Amino acid sequence: MRGQRLLDQAIDRLATARSRIKRIERRELWEFRRWLQNTDNLLHLSIVLFVPVVIGFVTYLSNQVQTLSFLLFPPLASGTYTLFSDPDGRHADPVRFVASLSIGAICGLISYTATAWVYDGVGSALVHPESAALAIFLTGLVTWAGHIEAPSAFSTALLALVTGDVEPVTYVVSVFLAAVFVAGAFVVWRETFYEKRAEYLYETVRGDDHVLVPMRGETAERTALFGARLAAAHEAGKVVLLDVVSEAETASADGGVSTFEDSRRIHEVAPFDDDTEEVAAAPKVAAETRETVERLERCASDIHTRVGVPCEVVVVAGDSVSATIEAGQNANCDLVVTPYEEDRGTLSRYIRGIFASRFDAVAFRSVRDRVRWSRVLVLVARPGDVAHGMIDFASRLTGDSGTVSVTTCIGSEVERRTAETHLDHLVETVEGNVETRVSRSPVQDFIAANADDYDLLVIGSSGERSPASRFVSPPTFERVQDLECDVAVFDRGNL
Repeated sequence: MRGQRLLDQAIDRLATARSRIKRIERRELWEFRRWLQNTDNLLHLSIVLFVPVVIGFVTYLSNQVQTLSFLLFPPLASGTYTLFSDPDGRHADPVRFVASLSIGAICGLISYTATAWVYDGVGSALVHPESAALAIFLTGLVTWAGHIEAPSAFSTALLALVTGDVEPVTYVVSVFLAAVFVAGAFVVWRETFYEKRAEYLYETVRGDDHVLVPMRGETAERTALFGARLAAAHEAGKVVLLDVVSEAETASADGGVSTFEDSRRIHEVAPFDDDTEEVAAAPKVAAETRETVERLERCASDIHTRVGVPCEVVVVAGDSVSATIEAGQNANCDLVVTPYEEDRGTLSRYIRGIFASRFDAVAFRSVRDRVRWSRVLVLVARPGDVAHGMIDFASRLTGDSGTVSVTTCIGSEVERRTAETHLDHLVETVEGNVETRVSRSPVQDFIAANADDYDLLVIGSSGERSPASRFVSPPTFERVQDLECDVAVFDRGNL
C-alpha cells in the first residue's frame, strides 16, 4: 500500500510539473507573439532570418557558375536590406531595385569601356580617377532621369571597374540575374506574409465577432447597441445579452436553484429573430427573473431591428465577475463590451475583474444617445496588438463613410519621424478612411482640446503597465472627465 501511495504521489508530481511547463511554454509563446506584433520587431526578425537565406542561396548559385563575380554581393546585400527593412518605403519597389542595380552596373561598364579606349587598354588593369568619376556621373544622371535613385546603384557602378578576371559584361549580367532573384523572393515574402501579418498576428482580426454585453447600469442598452455595431462588421457576428441576478431572485417555491450550473438553465442561450416565439424560461422561475428575461428580449429585438445582427439572451446567478466569465465561455464569446463603472474615481471591481480575464474587453462610457459613431479618435501610446485592436474596432464602427483619426503624442520633435513610422505601420493593414496625427501636446491636454470634435474616443486600459507605474501616473481614461464624446477603454485579454 505504501509503495502504491508513493507511486501515486510521484505520478501526481510529474503531472503537476508537466502542467507547469506547458503553462510556461504557452506564456513564452504568447509573449513572443506580442513582441512580433510590433512591426519594427517583425521587420528586424525578417532581416535576421530571411535575408541571410536569400544571400546564401545566391552565393550557392554563384559557386555553381564560376564566371559570376563575388563583387556583386556587397551591393546586393545592401539593396536586400533596404527592401526588407522598409517594405512600404520609397526604395521597396522590386522593379526599381532591379533597375537601379542593373543600371549602375551598366554605367560602370560604359565607363570601363570608355577608359580602356582612351588609355588604349590600360584601363583594364588600372582604375583611373576619370573612370570612377564618369561611372558615378552617369549613374547619378540616369537614375535621376529615370526616378530610380538607390544607393546600391553607385556601388555596382564602381565595382564594375574592378571586376578582375571576370569580364565587365558578365558582371553586369550576374548583377541583373541576382537582383531579379532577390526581388522575386521579396515579392513572395511581402505578399504572402508581410501584407497579411494582421491575419497571422493580430487576434482581433480573426476573432472578436461574438460579443458578450453585461446589461448593467443605466447605459446598458446603449452599450449593447455599441457592441452590436462591433459584431456586425463580421459575417459570423452575434451579440449575447447577459444579466447576472442574485440567487434569491432565482428561488422558486420549491427551493429554486442556488448554483451557477443550475441557474444558467433559467434562460437557455437562444438566438432572437423575427420568426422565433418567446423562449420559455425554466419552470417555477421567480417573477423578478422573468421580468429580467423579458427586458433583455425587448432589447434584443431592438438590436436585431436596428443592426440586423443575431442576438441571444442569457440570465445567470452567482458572483458577477465569475458568472460573466463563465457565461462568455459557454456562449463562445471572444469580446466583452460592458458599461463603464467607477468606484471612488477608479475602475469598479467588476471592470477590473473582466479586464483580468482571458477575454478582450471594452468598457464603454456613454454620454449621448448615439446609434452610430462616424468620427472616431484612437489614442495610441505604443505599437502592438493593443493599438491594432483599437484601430480595428474603430474602423468597424465607422465603415466606409466615417473617419478614424489615429493619434500619438510625443514629448519632443526628434520623436516625430519614429512616431509617424509607427502609425503608418499600424494603419496600413486597416481598410477604410484612416488618418494619422502626431501631437506635441501632453495626452490629457490633447484629449481635452480635440475629443469633443469626435463621436468616440478609443484609448487603452494601460493593462501592460506595472501596478507601480499606474500608481505614479494613473491611466489616461481615469484622468479625463467631462467629455462630450463617448469613450471606449480597450483591454487586451490575458493568457
